[in-house]
Amino acid sequence: MAAAITVFDLTYATPDGRSLFTGLDLTFGSVRTGLVGRNGVGKSALLKLISGEVRPRSGRVSVNARVASLRQTVRADPDETVADLFGATAALSVLRRAERGEATDDELNGADWTLESRLAAALGRLGLEVPPETVLTALSGGQQTRVGLAALVFAEPDFLLLDEPTNNLDRDGRAAVIGLLAGWRSGAVVASHDRELLDAVDEIVELTTLGATRYGGNWSAYRELKAQELAAVQRTLADAEKQVADAARGAQEAVERQSRRSGVGRRKGLQGGTPRILLGGMKDRAEDTSGGNARLAEKLRERASEAATAAREQIEVLQPLTVKLPPTNLPAGKAVVRVEGATVGYEPGRPVVRGLSFEVTGPERVAITGRNGSGKTTLLSLLTGRLSPWAGTVQVMTAFAALDQRVSVLDPATSIRDNFRRLNPQANEQACRAALAKFLFRADAALQEVGTLSGGQRLRAGLACVLGVAPPPLLVLDEPTNHLDVDSIEAVEAGLRAYDGALLVVSHDETFLEAVGVTRRIEL
Repeated sequence: MAAAITVFDLTYATPDGRSLFTGLDLTFGSVRTGLVGRNGVGKSALLKLISGEVRPRSGRVSVNARVASLRQTVRADPDETVADLFGATAALSVLRRAERGEATDDELNGADWTLESRLAAALGRLGLEVPPETVLTALSGGQQTRVGLAALVFAEPDFLLLDEPTNNLDRDGRAAVIGLLAGWRSGAVVASHDRELLDAVDEIVELTTLGATRYGGNWSAYRELKAQELAAVQRTLADAEKQVADAARGAQEAVERQSRRSGVGRRKGLQGGTPRILLGGMKDRAEDTSGGNARLAEKLRERASEAATAAREQIEVLQPLTVKLPPTNLPAGKAVVRVEGATVGYEPGRPVVRGLSFEVTGPERVAITGRNGSGKTTLLSLLTGRLSPWAGTVQVMTAFAALDQRVSVLDPATSIRDNFRRLNPQANEQACRAALAKFLFRADAALQEVGTLSGGQRLRAGLACVLGVAPPPLLVLDEPTNHLDVDSIEAVEAGLRAYDGALLVVSHDETFLEAVGVTRRIEL
């Protein structure tokens, strides 16, 4: 029987009671499937339901396959090694005892002599060369993600379940994951907003509040099909709404014509000359005609309204995110950042950034790039004052706003609204609500506790809180696309393209860097 994953009549809600799926039916075959949808629509939840990590409120998940899952974040225990993640520690221990001449005959007979070469091959597929005894905490977050993915591949599952596998990876890491997926010949379900990664899949499943829709082909094909589909549905809706208006106008004109005829009849009756019995018959016929016209008009209106409702139901009614930033009027010649000979780190004698010098002038757009662990986030901490240089000088000569990967500017224990008022004390309640509404936090949505938000929702809340009133002349962003859905990424790209201030951004998303018009790179 072919490997497959099927969900039947699935209903699931978040712990706080928000419904994600109702009656969801979906099947995944042995192909590479990209799972897309807006932040908070339930992509991660669906992967957890498939893996058995959580249980549905109702319905059933059938998994006829060996499944291996990779979460968004690999959390390592302090002493956990690469071999532990591969489940190979005991087998490697036998090989080490054999090398020392300490293995028993039974151990030697059962030893897996190809294990080390197979481990190295699995790691190599993800561009890694690390000994299996390496402690995971000694690796960067991106390297840990790649080791976790290599361990999944090593197990040779029927299905890979991948939740944002390229988040926090450098360019080499992203290229390795994309190459792995492009060459994967078994099943895979990949929840991602990475447009380059999604171009390596065979099909797209889009999750919306209306359910799931499958599209053949990769991301580029999906975008084209989606645009055609939405244009067709919008034309259908426009036609249906025109029919509603025409039916209403026709009904009103019929009523007015009947009213005019009735008026003529009444005037003739008052003038005399028409037998009373004929007048009564005319009145009855007029009333029958009027009633018939009204019933006919009502039927036409109902049919037109039903057609319009059916068309609307095919369109997920979601106000798109728009990021429109007012001008900062930053002069072209003004120096906003000056770093001279800066050296900094976390442990004495072990600098992360050494002797760095650069300057940002006027509305430049500068990308800070480099491998995982090269010091990009450390540099941003230096610029924003969270770290002080051990040597050299760091000057930021204008007001700025900064968002790190964890959006630590927000207090997770309080609401979005309360965070906004704390960060923008000059804004009254009306200005607060208006600013949050621009980022799709309207009415009660603004009262959500930050700690309950998805990664994408949290980043959107952070953007709302630091940009909602008036953007400063300098924005410092650390991996701003990591948790946003694609529609939100494209909206942020559009907003930053129109932004007239200076931009310092850490990102491995080449599509994003190109879209926001980066003019210079600082490679660490």
